[in-house]
Amino acid sequence: MNDWLHEAATADADAAWLLCDRHDPDAVAFRVVAADLSIRSLSYGELADRSRRLATVLRSAGVEAGHRVAVLMGKRLELPVALLAIWRLGAIHVPLFTAFAPDAISARLTASGVRLAISEPGQAAKLEGVAVVSVNDELDARIRAAEPLRDRRPIGGGGQLVELYTSGTTGAPKAVPVPVRALAAFRSYLHYGLDVTEDDVYWNAADPGWAYGLYYAILGPLAHGRANLLVEGGFDPRRTLEVMNRCGVTNFAGAPTMYRALRGVGTARLRRASSAGEPLTPDVTAWAPDALGTEVRDHYGQTEQGMVILNGWHASVRSVVESGSMGRPLPGFTATVLDGQIALDVEASPLMWFEGYVDAPERTRERFTADGRYYLTGDTGRVDENGAFYFTARDDDVILAAGYRIGPFDVESVLVTHPAVADVAVVGAPDELRGEIVVAYVVLADGESPGPTFLAQLQDLVRTRYSAHAYPRQVHVVESLPKTASGKIQRFVLRRGTRSA
Repeated sequence: MNDWLHEAATADADAAWLLCDRHDPDAVAFRVVAADLSIRSLSYGELADRSRRLATVLRSAGVEAGHRVAVLMGKRLELPVALLAIWRLGAIHVPLFTAFAPDAISARLTASGVRLAISEPGQAAKLEGVAVVSVNDELDARIRAAEPLRDRRPIGGGGQLVELYTSGTTGAPKAVPVPVRALAAFRSYLHYGLDVTEDDVYWNAADPGWAYGLYYAILGPLAHGRANLLVEGGFDPRRTLEVMNRCGVTNFAGAPTMYRALRGVGTARLRRASSAGEPLTPDVTAWAPDALGTEVRDHYGQTEQGMVILNGWHASVRSVVESGSMGRPLPGFTATVLDGQIALDVEASPLMWFEGYVDAPERTRERFTADGRYYLTGDTGRVDENGAFYFTARDDDVILAAGYRIGPFDVESVLVTHPAVADVAVVGAPDELRGEIVVAYVVLADGESPGPTFLAQLQDLVRTRYSAHAYPRQVHVVESLPKTASGKIQRFVLRRGTRSA
C-alpha cells in the first residue's frame, strides 16, 4: 500500500505512465463486449498508441494542460482511449452520463467551464455551446493519420485528473476534484475490497459516468494492471448472466438493483461478488450463494472518497459478515462515529484524497469538523464492539418519530421481502402527535395488486421482522420511485410530497 501511495503522490507523478505506459504492451487492458456478444480486446500497447494519436488530434483542437474536456460516452472501446488522451495533455476529464437530458449536461458544462467535448454517436445533439469531437469514421481516420504524442505531462500527485459531479441526492450536484494520488486508494479497494487477482475475469458493471464505475471499472483496473470487461449497451439481466457465463466472469461488482434483477433469471458461478451504491437487502444476501456460487458482500463509499468501509474479500481482511453490517475500514482509512455520523479520521487515513469541492468553500466546510481532524460523510450509522460499521441513513433521511431515530433502510429491507413488493422507499411525514410518522412508497411486482389487507400485511412484517415502533402508518402504491441517474433513491422528492399533502 505504501508503494502505491508513493508512486501516485510524488511531485512528478505522470497519470499516463501510472495508468498505461508502464504495463506490458501485450497485456489486455479491456475486453469490450458488443451487443451481439462478440468480444474485442484492447491491449495496453494499443491503448497507448491510440491515445497518443488522439492526444495529438485534441491538441490541434486547442486542448491544453488544465483545460476541462467533457466525455459523453458509454461503455465502449473509445472511452479509455479518450480518457488517456485527455490525461496525456494534462487536461481534466469531466464525465457526462449518457442518460442525462440536455439541461443536466448544460449545467455541468457551464459549471466546469468545459472547452471541448468528446461524444459517442447519437449523443452530440445534447452538447451546446462547446466544440464537439464525435466518435465516427472521420475521427478514426484522423487518429490513424496523426503522429503519436511523445511529450510527457507529469502533473504530480496533487494534479487533477477528473472533475466529477455528485449525483445530487440532496440538492444541486457538487464538483469533486479527483487528483492523481487517488489512484492509490482505488488500487487498495481493488486489492483488499474486491480481491481482483491476475487469474480473475473481472467485471465492474457500473457506468463510468459515475464514481463507482469511473473509479473501479476504468481507473482502478488501469492503475492495478488488471483487465476489466466493458459491456456495451444498458443493463439487461438476461444478457448480464449470458455475459457472465460466456466470458467466464469470476469477480463481479455492481449495484444492489442489478442483483435483484438477476433473481429468477438463471445462475452463474462467481468467485467474488460485491455490491455498492445502496445497502444490500436481505433478499439478495439470501439468494446469492446458490444462484451465483458465492455471497454478495456490501461495500460503502462516496464520490468524495471512493470506497472506504467494506466487507473485504482479500484474505488479509476477510471475516464473517455480520448481518446488516457494511464492514470495516479499507486499509488506508480510519473511520469512527461522531454524534451518530460516520466520519473519517483525516490524519489517520493516508489514502484519503478529498480536500474540498471546486469553488464551494461553504459546502467544503460542512464536510469537516472545525479543527479539520474529521471528514463528515453526512451519513448516520453505528459501530459495534468488534469494529463493524452499520449504515443507518443519510443524515437528512433519518425519521424522527416519537423520540426514536428510524433509518429508512432498516424498514425498506423488511418491506421488500413481501412477495408483492418490487421496490420501496420509506420517508418521514409530519405528524402533530409523533413529530413524524413512517410513510412507505411501494412499487408492486408484475401482476400484483394491493388487496384490502395489504397495508396490514406490510405493517405486521415490520412489527415482527424489525420493530414495533417503525411500521409504516401510510403506504402509497406508485408506478416508480424517483431516483438519480446512478440509481439512488431520491427520498427528498418523496418527502416534499408528504409535506405538501
